[in-house]
Amino acid sequence: MMAPRIRVYHDPDAVAAAAAEEIATRIDDGVAQRGWVTLVLSGGSTPVLLFEQLANPPYRYRIPWTDVHVFWGDERAVPPEHEDSNFGTADRILLSRIPIPSANVHRMLGEGNPDVAATEYEEEIRAVLGLEPGALPVFDLVLLGVGSDGHTASLFPESVAWEERKRLVTAVWVESLKAHRITLTPPVFREARTVLFMATGASKAPVVARVLESSEGDVDLPAARIEPRTGDLLWFLDQQAAQRLTRYQHRS
Repeated sequence: MMAPRIRVYHDPDAVAAAAAEEIATRIDDGVAQRGWVTLVLSGGSTPVLLFEQLANPPYRYRIPWTDVHVFWGDERAVPPEHEDSNFGTADRILLSRIPIPSANVHRMLGEGNPDVAATEYEEEIRAVLGLEPGALPVFDLVLLGVGSDGHTASLFPESVAWEERKRLVTAVWVESLKAHRITLTPPVFREARTVLFMATGASKAPVVARVLESSEGDVDLPAARIEPRTGDLLWFLDQQAAQRLTRYQHRS
């Protein structure tokens, strides 16, 4: 497994700008090599600035959106029009503003029964990617964030979901939030060609330091377990989120 490449930028706007350029470049390369690419979006507030960057020039026109298939890393158990819907946020800020075919957008059905929705999403992933039974998908680019408790996607420390080894998608009950979620599982993230974490703000500094610089025996956080088997692992941070790190490879 490759060591994470850590890039630190001045503020959240600079993180979003750098992430947008990274995504555009990797999409261009993926389309040139394979004809189309898969992009897995994250939820929460951190990617909002990134979505705004991608929805506006130059990326609205530079990225070949007709060759991009969009998926989600997780979803809340709410309908798409709900303010907490990960799909709803991405659709409002990004997808409705770019020339991407509706057939290329593959959302988790948060308004349905979570267990049924998880099964259906796994079936959709297998169908779109043409997977044989038992095969794992290889997503081209996966965006992730990290919570102050170390969760990523909807893999929480108190949940057994982060120990899942066979299913691609699972429904989870998050006791700390008293809420159902649907999430991709660790084996899926580990097969990705690129995983790009984004974290901004001083509140993320303790968990970022723990995930990236803890000893080998202190990896009890889901975000610390996301290590692509053969792909790239990138962390894009602002200065506040990186303030407790003692080393990193890039600063801007």
